[in-house]
Amino acid sequence: MKTGLLLWVRQRFARPRPLTDIERARQLIDAIDRGGIPLNPARVNAIARDLGLEVSRKAPVEETVERIRGCVLRHREWD
Repeated sequence: MKTGLLLWVRQRFARPRPLTDIERARQLIDAIDRGGIPLNPARVNAIARDLGLEVSRKAPVEETVERIRGCVLRHREWD
């Protein structure tokens, strides 16, 4: 009984592990493919910069999303 209770407490209150940069990018691309639109261009730019892409503040969000999509596709080829 004790181990079951401890396991439940750990699962209930455990912090989720932080997402990697590529996981965040995949979530963004998946959401866009499902029909969503990015509401915060700064967040899209931050994801792109975390992936190592150079992004201008004046760049259209659509262009940045396509560059992120290309990076995700290249990463899938490595897996």
